[in-house]
Order: sequence, then C-alpha cells, then structure tokens
Amino acid sequence: MKAFSTLAFAAVVATVALPASAQFAKAEDAIKYRQSALSVLGTHFSRLGAMANGKMPFDAKSAQESAEIVAFMSKLPWAGFGAGTEGGKAKPEVWKEQAKFHDLSGKMEAEVVKLNAAAKTGNLDNLKTAFGPAANSCKSCHDSFRNK
Repeated sequence: MKAFSTLAFAAVVATVALPASAQFAKAEDAIKYRQSALSVLGTHFSRLGAMANGKMPFDAKSAQESAEIVAFMSKLPWAGFGAGTEGGKAKPEVWKEQAKFHDLSGKMEAEVVKLNAAAKTGNLDNLKTAFGPAANSCKSCHDSFRNK
C-alpha cells in the first residue's frame, strides 16, 4: 500500500511540474484548475483568518490542518497561468507583467510557509502575527492581477 501511495504522490508531483501547455487541453481547463486551487486555498485561509481575528474560536488542530492545506495549495495554481490561458478573473497584466506576477506569487508562498509554521506551534498569538503578512501578500497580488 505504501508503494502505491508513493507512486500516486510521484504522479501528482510530475503532473504539477509539467508546463501548463502539456497539462491543459484548453484554456478553460487551466482557468478551472487555477480557480479551483485558489478556491480551496481561500476557504482554508478564511478559516485561519476567522480564528486570528476572533470571529471564531481558536482550535489549534483545525488551524494546523487548514495551514497545511493552504501551504500545499499555494504551490498549485501557478501552472494554470501559462501562455494562452488568459481569462477568468485574471487581468491581462498577469501575462504582460510576468516578472511582477512571479515575484508576488513567490512572496505569497513564502508568507504561507511562515503561516504554516506559526499554526504548527498551536499558539494563537503566533497565528495572529503570521496571518497579517500572509493576508497582505495575497491582497497585493489580487490588487494588481485580479478583476473584481
């Protein structure tokens, strides 16, 4: 069973590593992929925000689980932004300003790593401290590259 799990994980990693053009038959597939990945990420990020902002009770186990999902999902959507995948909620600037887009997505991933580490401590104050910069990194990309 462990060999199957390892093989399945390797297949997922190989798929994520492929260029977008090899992964998606149509631009619509890439758009659905990135929107789905970002939706799952956003759902779990919102749970962390609700705890960090006192809108729901802090649950260390739930925070850790959500932070792990956010950390994993933060790596996935970028494959769905390849050439020829314009559309959805993404502004054309994603493809015109690739360096800035990659810089902001990299900053978000780095902040999410810190958020995940903070959640693993099981301490609400650590979560609060890491949540703000992570949220701001998401916002900076949305402000520049996402249609309302």
